Formats: sequence, structure tokens, C-alpha cells
Amino acid sequence: MERIHLAALELLERVGMKDPTPTVTDLARSKGCRTDDAGRLLLPCALVEDTIASAARGFVLHGQKPVHDLEAHANRVHFATGGAAVKMLDSESREYRPSTLEDLFDLARLCDTLPNIQWFARPVVATDIHDWRELDLNTVYACACGTAKHLGSSITLPEHVSDVVAMLDMVLGKDGAFRRRPFLSVHATTVVSPLAFAQDSSDVATAAARAGMPILSLTGPQSGATAPVALAGTLVQVVAETLAALTAINLVRPGHPVIAGGWPFVSDLRTGSFAGGGGEQALLSAGMAQMMTYFDLPSGVAASMTDSKVPDNQSGYEKGVTSTLTALSGPTFVYESAGMTASLLGCSLEAMVIDAEMISSVRRCMRGIEVTDDTLSVEVIEEIVRGPGHFLGHNQTLAMMTTEYVYPEIADRTPIDDWRERGSPDMWERAGARVREILASHYPRHVGTESDALIRNRFPIRLSREAVFPRAERGQLTP
Repeated sequence: MERIHLAALELLERVGMKDPTPTVTDLARSKGCRTDDAGRLLLPCALVEDTIASAARGFVLHGQKPVHDLEAHANRVHFATGGAAVKMLDSESREYRPSTLEDLFDLARLCDTLPNIQWFARPVVATDIHDWRELDLNTVYACACGTAKHLGSSITLPEHVSDVVAMLDMVLGKDGAFRRRPFLSVHATTVVSPLAFAQDSSDVATAAARAGMPILSLTGPQSGATAPVALAGTLVQVVAETLAALTAINLVRPGHPVIAGGWPFVSDLRTGSFAGGGGEQALLSAGMAQMMTYFDLPSGVAASMTDSKVPDNQSGYEKGVTSTLTALSGPTFVYESAGMTASLLGCSLEAMVIDAEMISSVRRCMRGIEVTDDTLSVEVIEEIVRGPGHFLGHNQTLAMMTTEYVYPEIADRTPIDDWRERGSPDMWERAGARVREILASHYPRHVGTESDALIRNRFPIRLSREAVFPRAERGQLTP
């Protein structure tokens, strides 16, 4: 880890970052940085190391309700959705179609019921909205109405940040309430690989920092395409880019809450296309998590990004390998952890339910085996060996069966004959039944109808009131 650390610092000092914004350039020069003849901003090792030492740690990421508050600290692992899929695997036709705003709302409602997912980051793009301002406002609105958990979304342009904050103040019912409990983090891809700042996203991050909005600062180099083919080289580059983004944000607002989100990706070098489900992806995500733990920085990495188009065996083994290895490496957040298909181009309601159940087993692996005098069970073994010869009715078995083990609800453990009697349903079918049950009944009420009406009077909300409050049309809710 030390060698990767030193190589990343060397890159930032020798090669630097292309296209810094004027704001970042001016602030960096005031700290002793300089630009080279090509206009690249060179970041001295001392400045980057000072940023790492003074960066925010242990801050709270709020939910709309305190029960959903999260502490962002290294080695405390949480699971989040995420992505920007433009296609939805339709539950009825089982065919892909463009994703919509209503899909996003349904995914948020589903996530609201899944305890293994702590952060709802927008998984799909509402392709039915084409105006950028309307897209940003409606995306955040659909997420905020669908779940009371912490939220994440990109914001297209910096001038939209103030509108988003104003709308979220209205969700909470008071001016300035969002700054006191900022329950939305902006996903800002502030760096474009290799080693260049993204102007619009950097400006969004600057606006978000000034508005008190937490930032998931992202960079996504792709090994063999926009990063070296050597996995160690990709790690060096993604660490350098992540530290550059962290430094830039801290220049704007020292100590601002930032999730260091380096997402090193993999290319299938036969085709050049993204490949998110292999062992190499697991290694890179785990390696990045370990590097950010080494720096003691709150971090976010991506896993569970299957290349399969449906929730099948390929999806299961790719998601299981990447999510388990990544989570065991100790990032603060594992993103893309549920619902994503088709190399992040698709999303599925059924996959989200299946993946959330998979996370139960991942979390059990993370908890490990507790070794105490009681769990070593020497006396219990002796008692059973000299007595009934089995442990099924023992007090220890009854006392620990729900704490030592995880029991799936979607996965099938029944005998073959029982499974056949139920029509031989596969995992996809069983998950579909659970999705239908949840979406038919779960309509969160943490955003009241009065707040909703005020938001609709001020902003161009496209999600129908009947979709959010389905009983309102029958007069059972007060407008």
C-alpha cells in the first residue's frame, strides 16, 4: 500500500491534473501550487498529505428520519444502490425498455423496505425527461418521496444546486432545514480519466460544498482503456485521481464531508467494453477500499456489477464474488450493490430484492466467527456426545439459531417435491412475487401532502400526484 501511496503522490506532483477550474486554480496557487507549461495543475506532496490528514472523518449522513442516519467512517461498511442505467428489465414482459421517472420512484419504494440497503443512490436515469433542470429536480423528488433513507444523485449543472436545496427544504418543511440535516449527497464525477478535472462536475461539487451538501466524489478509470492494463497501475492512477478530487473540494471548503469514491473499472480487452463481474474487478474494488482504509478516509467503491442481462447463475456468481471480496476489504460504502444488470446499463426490481438478500450473507461473512468460552461449546459437545447424540433440541441451538445464522426469504431451501408442488418457481419468479407484494402496498408517507403541494406549485414535477398518493384520488387523503 505504501508503494501505491508514494507512486500516486509522485504522479500528482510530476504530472498533475489537466483542466482545473478557475476557482480551484486560484485556491491552489494560494497554497503554493503551480501550473506547468501545458497548463496542468501540479499538486505538491505536502499539500495532498495535509489534505488527507485534515479531511472530514466520522461525519453523519442523514436520512429524512434519524433512524436512517449513517456514520461515515473507515471500516464501518454500509451498502448503497447506485448507477445511471438507461434501461429497465420490465417485470411483466421480461424485456428491456427505457427507464422512466416512475421506475425510479418504484425502486426507491422498494429500497425503503430493504434493511440491508442503507443508502438509496439513484440507480436509473429518467429517460422520459429531457430538460436538464427538470431531470435534476424530478430525480431528487422521486427519490425523496420513495424512501426516507439517505439519498444520492448527480446534479447536472451548478446552477441547479440551489433549486434542489430549496425543494429539499420544502420536503423537511422549513427554510434552512436541509443544511441542518443534509439527507442528499451529490454524486460528482469531478475527475475524467486519465488525470483531468471535469469542468461541470467540479463546478457542481463547488456549489454543493458551499450549500453544505455532502459529496460523493467520483472517478472511474477503466483498466486497459483510460488506465494502465496493469492492475497495480490502475490503482496508482485511481488513488491519485481520488486524492486530487479530495484536495480540490477541501480547497473550496476545508473539512467538507466527502466520500472518497474511486471506482476503478475493468475492460474486456478483447472488445474494449466494460466488464464489471470478473475477479479482476473484485480485486480492484477491494484494493481501492484497502487504500482508502490505509488513509483512514471515508470511502465508496463499486461492486455487484454483473455483466449478465438477467438475474441468473452468471449474475449470482459475479455479484457474490465482487460484493463479498469488496465488503471484506472494509470500504465505508459499497455502491451498485443491488439491482444492476447488463454491465450497469440495466436495472431490475427483482434483482434488487435478490441482491438485498445476498447482502445478508455478505454481512454474515463480514461478522465472522465469534470465539468465546460459550461458542467454543466444549461442554455442550460433551453433553450431547454422552446423551442424545444430536444438537437439534439443545438450549444453545434454540438460543443461537437466529443470531448465528441468516435465513433467506427468496432463496429456496425446500425439498424438490415441495418445490415442484408450488410450480417449480425459479429465483426470478420468487423475487417477482415479492416485488409485486411490496409495490402494491408500500407508499411511504414521510413527505406529507401539504409539502408535496407546495413543491408542485413551485417546481415542474412530472411524477403524478396519484402515483405518489394513490388513495388521494378517492378522497382518503387531504390535499
